[in-house]
Amino acid sequence: MINGPETSSPALLPMGFVDLLPAEAEAEARGLAEVMDVFSCHGYERVRPPLLEFEGSLLSGAGEALAEQSFRLLDPSSHRMMALRPDMTTQIARIAAVRMQDSPRPLRLSYAGDCVVIGTLGREGQRQISQAGIELIGPDRAEADAEVIALGAEALARLGIANVSFDLSMPVMIWSLIEDSFSGVERDSIIHALDRRDAAAVRDCGGPWAELLLGMMAAVGPAAIALEKLAMLDFPDMLKPHVERLKADVTAILARLPDARLTVDPVDFRGWRYHTGVCVTVFAMHSREELGRGGRYLAGEEPACGLTLNPHAFLRVAEKPKRRQRCLVPPVMAQKDLSSLHEAGYATIASLGESGEMEQEAHHLRCSHIWKDGKPVVLAR
Repeated sequence: MINGPETSSPALLPMGFVDLLPAEAEAEARGLAEVMDVFSCHGYERVRPPLLEFEGSLLSGAGEALAEQSFRLLDPSSHRMMALRPDMTTQIARIAAVRMQDSPRPLRLSYAGDCVVIGTLGREGQRQISQAGIELIGPDRAEADAEVIALGAEALARLGIANVSFDLSMPVMIWSLIEDSFSGVERDSIIHALDRRDAAAVRDCGGPWAELLLGMMAAVGPAAIALEKLAMLDFPDMLKPHVERLKADVTAILARLPDARLTVDPVDFRGWRYHTGVCVTVFAMHSREELGRGGRYLAGEEPACGLTLNPHAFLRVAEKPKRRQRCLVPPVMAQKDLSSLHEAGYATIASLGESGEMEQEAHHLRCSHIWKDGKPVVLAR
């Protein structure tokens, strides 16, 4: 059968792209403003990288890890390939290394914006994602890692999100072993086994590192218990500094957040491959959705640590912002009266007289109040 010409509906959007309607868009804007204010209060200065960059710059260096998730298109002006950013961290690294190379270190930067990812087969449900985050560039210290995580906790607390869990991992440990000791089919097999947490397969495919990998798999859980189990394992010299840094990070985080829920997963190697040290994934205890992710990486040649929060996720578990009450007001009104209503939290809706009388118009426009006798009056239902 020959298909007819493609028909389209104005309501049809590409897979993974959605409209945010008034309540959702307003909640996102307010939530982002709160988060960015927390970052600003701690000296993180906001930057705004472009949504599109030339492929050669965006996907070079650490950006190579983004290549498989990047949409590409041809620039009609320069005839060069460009890429839509799937993540903002490497862009912040570029800004720090090129545009702000002479700025004093430590350099504290914040950012918020949209990214576009290809997604994976069968999981293209969310291709346009929002990000809000911070990057601390310069020091390679556990205290710097702790600062980034502590500010993430403060930002989520500002939104009323309690009972947050920070899950720590050190993907560079697993990747170091894999790249140093496995190749070809063996490499694919051990990656698959670790990803599935298949102990039998790890024992079969792990070669001389099987027992160490199994011990690391068993050292998953609350930070104190996990570190005790890791201390009993015989790590090769190339991994010992990473184990010590993980311990130092836990100590530094608990010094700033004594009541923090910290877990450790030594065999979690998800995320971008540009991470060079400790990584963190943020969850709310009453939600299975990931609220944010971050970790240590190289910003050009400089050590850096960052945390990226996912507004779409954290707003689903945040306290719902109170919607402004709507007050219908005359089309011409004294500015002092308008200002007093706005300061009291009202949204003012100017009457255009389309419904004949103001009360009828107020009902039509979903107003809760009407301006009458010099004050807002509850609209009779």
